[in-house]
Amino acid sequence: MKRLRKIIFWFHLPIGVVGGLVILTMSVTGLLLTYERKIIAWADSHSYIIQPPPPGAARLPLETLLTRVNEAQGDSIASTVTLRPDPASPAMIGYEGARVVFVDPYTGEVLSEGSRGARDFFRVITDWHRWLGARGENRAVARAITGACNLGFLFLVVSGFYMWWPRTRSQVRNVIWFKRGLGGRARDFNWHNVIGFWSVAPLFIITLSALVISYPWASNLVYRLVGETPPAQRASSGQPAGSAERMPVAGPLLDGLDKLRVRAEQQVSGWQIISMRLPISADAPVTFTIDRGDGGQPHLRAQLALDRKSGEVVRWEPFSSYTTGRKLRSFLRFAHTGEAAGIIGQTVAGLASAGGAVLVWTGLALALRRWRAWRARRRYGESVRAASRSVERSEQQIT
Repeated sequence: MKRLRKIIFWFHLPIGVVGGLVILTMSVTGLLLTYERKIIAWADSHSYIIQPPPPGAARLPLETLLTRVNEAQGDSIASTVTLRPDPASPAMIGYEGARVVFVDPYTGEVLSEGSRGARDFFRVITDWHRWLGARGENRAVARAITGACNLGFLFLVVSGFYMWWPRTRSQVRNVIWFKRGLGGRARDFNWHNVIGFWSVAPLFIITLSALVISYPWASNLVYRLVGETPPAQRASSGQPAGSAERMPVAGPLLDGLDKLRVRAEQQVSGWQIISMRLPISADAPVTFTIDRGDGGQPHLRAQLALDRKSGEVVRWEPFSSYTTGRKLRSFLRFAHTGEAAGIIGQTVAGLASAGGAVLVWTGLALALRRWRAWRARRRYGESVRAASRSVERSEQQIT
């Protein structure tokens, strides 16, 4: 058992040293992204003022609303409309390139654009989290690096838990709680153990889900583990989703959208968010995402496609209709950010990311101290050998 721990340690140490800075970057950026969705929503809400509608007021039909917004936005092409049930909530119109505007649903007046500062900040942080800030063709290399380092981090989490699991009851307190008055190596070792102990479960989920996100083989493995055939990989055209072949949203493309919106609202009681993907042709079905949560809980989301002319259901996909593999894969996507468990899950994920950063810091500090101690021993050994050789030469001269 002792020999196995030693072998694992000598894998644990170099992996942590080599991948340390990248893992530190992913941990810090992961912490900053903890409440991304909520912070952006809060920043957006401070960028506009919407007056409460008078009693009995009705929202504009989508056709009228979008026509007025299109006139105000000029050549910009709307791609989505997002609505909430609160009468005082604005309609959110999305455009290609992640730009959004908020519109008074009763007058069609454009109230403001979404908070550019918040979105730009989180876009930069996301770029560093996924691609280490790389752009263009360099992102493929950066993604390979972050994927490999995440795989290494998963090994560090599992191996660290195994190595420092207390073998006796007397060691339990040293592993599960902080000690006062420590400094240097003893402090770093204590922090490394305690934070690792309390962070191991969420960090395992975060790194495992990141592995599924990073590698197609890992994503496919999720389906194979439950006896399902993985879905075919979508071909990439090199263009942002929805950017190709999109026709201007005007004229016939707007006809009948409000009727379909009403039909979608009737599909799910207690909905909180309905997002309509605007059609790219007059014959294409109109697709809705209906959410009973805040956008980050896959079991509360459903997809609905309605026939453009008749309003009949073309496709209805609540979470309950998913296969086991698809359910598991969907949960893993949002388990990575903790959103699958709501605000509590996000908070735990954020704390675990902070813990990951401290683990890297203390781990590198311990490795540096070990290296310095090794150098000191080596120098001491060299000095002893040099002194021994000097004594031998002196004895030879005497004789």
